[in-house]
Amino acid sequence: MAKGKGKIAREGLNGSATHLLHRALQLALDYHAEAAGPAAITQRQFTVLSAAGKTEGMTQNGLVRATGIDRSTLADLVARMLAKGLLERERSVTDARANTVRLSPAGRAALQAGAGAAVSADQRLLGLLTAKKRETFLKTLAALAAAADRAPAGNAKRAKSVAKAKPAKKKKKKAKKPRNPGA
Repeated sequence: MAKGKGKIAREGLNGSATHLLHRALQLALDYHAEAAGPAAITQRQFTVLSAAGKTEGMTQNGLVRATGIDRSTLADLVARMLAKGLLERERSVTDARANTVRLSPAGRAALQAGAGAAVSADQRLLGLLTAKKRETFLKTLAALAAAADRAPAGNAKRAKSVAKAKPAKKKKKKAKKPRNPGA
């Protein structure tokens, strides 16, 4: 058996780091939703507002890098937040192809109101661990996030493989000219 494959085979999903990270994320998002309440902004919206509030006039590409949210999801999220009046968007003065976003007054208020829920969710999640394990857990998560930040080529490879997996378009057949046997 190849090295590394045995643990998942023996323990099932409980031996899968990706599955366990996903489950931990689900728990963190549940804690955030409970702390924020049904009418408040979501954890992802809080993340986008936080990043946009930190750097005035950030491009959407900058938001992708700052938040780790993929480009298409972020574009949809920003569009919904623009419609809610949480963000304002304008063309970049340095790059006419790019849009910049900034917090609107309502976005600034939502960010301030959502900070308590974010802190509460973090405290509740980290409270499940001993003090020593909390420090190790946060260092490990920071190392994983840093590795993700350094790996844009991996994201490009994944995007290329997904693009290749799409079915090829059928070529239109050209109409054949009738043959003229007498010519």
